[in-house]
Amino acid sequence: MLREKVTQLLQEAMDENPSLFLISLDIQGNNEIKVTIDGDQGVTVQDCIAVSRKVEHNLDREEEDFSLEVMSVGATTPLQQQRQYKKNLGRSLEIKTNAGVKLEGTLEEVTDENVTLTWKAREPKPVGKGKVTVQKTEVIPYENIVEAKVMIKF
Repeated sequence: MLREKVTQLLQEAMDENPSLFLISLDIQGNNEIKVTIDGDQGVTVQDCIAVSRKVEHNLDREEEDFSLEVMSVGATTPLQQQRQYKKNLGRSLEIKTNAGVKLEGTLEEVTDENVTLTWKAREPKPVGKGKVTVQKTEVIPYENIVEAKVMIKF
């Protein structure tokens, strides 16, 4: 009952601000509600407050006592939804595939089926000694991605 009500209220909050989207909803046995959100242009403190108020003001504490925490995804949290890939176009990503391969490169393209990563690599020259820098591109279907993280560079 509580999960359905909170889910409905979160959907209303997301409808009021379409740039926001739900990443996770976790309700512990002691009615500890934890909501994680993300946004196409990031998430502000005001966004978290608005979502929190939408849920809190529409639940009756007399009926059920609860605690509520609304937060944005962390900078190093793995990407979970296609919408998160789109907002990170042009950024450096590290992707682990289900084949056990780890790739790091720039996110160049996001489609409904896959993502395209590009990076530079040093490879032996086709003829002679030495190495040459080449541009590599890999198209990775979502179903082959085990984990994808934005690499923060300083």
